[in-house]
Amino acid sequence: MRILLTNDDGVNARGIKLLESVARKFSDDIWIVAPAEEQSGAGHSLTLTTPVRLRRHDERRFSVTGTPTDAVMIALAHIMKDDPPDVVLSGINRGANLAEDVTYSGTVSAAMEGALAGVPSIALSQAYSREGMGDTVPFAAAEAWAERVLGPLLDFETEARTLINVNFPALPPDEVKGIRVVRQGLRDYGRLRIVQRTDPRGYDYYWFGLGPMVETPGHSTDLEAVVDGYVSVSPLHLDLTHEGSLGALVDTFEES
Repeated sequence: MRILLTNDDGVNARGIKLLESVARKFSDDIWIVAPAEEQSGAGHSLTLTTPVRLRRHDERRFSVTGTPTDAVMIALAHIMKDDPPDVVLSGINRGANLAEDVTYSGTVSAAMEGALAGVPSIALSQAYSREGMGDTVPFAAAEAWAERVLGPLLDFETEARTLINVNFPALPPDEVKGIRVVRQGLRDYGRLRIVQRTDPRGYDYYWFGLGPMVETPGHSTDLEAVVDGYVSVSPLHLDLTHEGSLGALVDTFEES
C-alpha cells in the first residue's frame, strides 16, 4: 500500500510524525507532502496569486510553501503522478475537527482534495482540553487508538467523493470508551464570541472564541461522541446539493 501523508500543522509537527509511525505499521511505502508552515484554518483554499515552492527533505519527504490543498495537489499531479497513492492520510491534527470545523479545517480539506482526485482519504484529529495547549497538547489517545481505527478503515471501500473524518477524545488512552460511528454535528452559531482588545499603539484587534456546546438528542453526532469519551468516525461527502430543495426551486421558477 502506498500512503500519502499530509496535514495543516506543518511538515515538522508532532502529529504528522505520530501519523507516520502509525502508517508504517501498515506499509513501508510512505510519502509525506505537507505545508512548510502551519496552515490551520486554511480550509480548502488554493494559492493562486503567488508561486508555490517545493522543497525536498529526503527521498519521500517534501514541504510546500502553501496550503494543505496545495500540498495534496502537488503530490498527486507532480511528485506521485506516475505512481499515485492508494490512500491519503491527513493529520494527526493538534485540535479536534468536529461539526462545522470541517469547512474551515485544512486537515479535513486535504482529505477532501484526495477524495476529489478519487483517492480514499482519511482525516485524523486529536482533541485537547484547556489543560493542554500549544506544544503541550497530549496525543496519547491518538497514539494508542490510531492503529485500531485505521486498520478497518484502510480496508473499507469508500464511495466516490467521500472521505472519513476521525477525532480522538482528550482523554488518557485507558479512559477512551471505544469507537463510535456518528454523523457530523452542527454547533449553534450563537456560540461565537468575539473578544476585542487594544494594542499598545491604540489599534483594536480581535480574538475569536466559542461558548458552550449545544447538545443534540441521543448524543448522535461527532460533537457528543468525543465529549462522551469515544473516538468519532464520520463519513463525509463532497456533493453539497440539498436534495430536498431541488423540487421546490424548480416549482418556484416554473411559477414565476
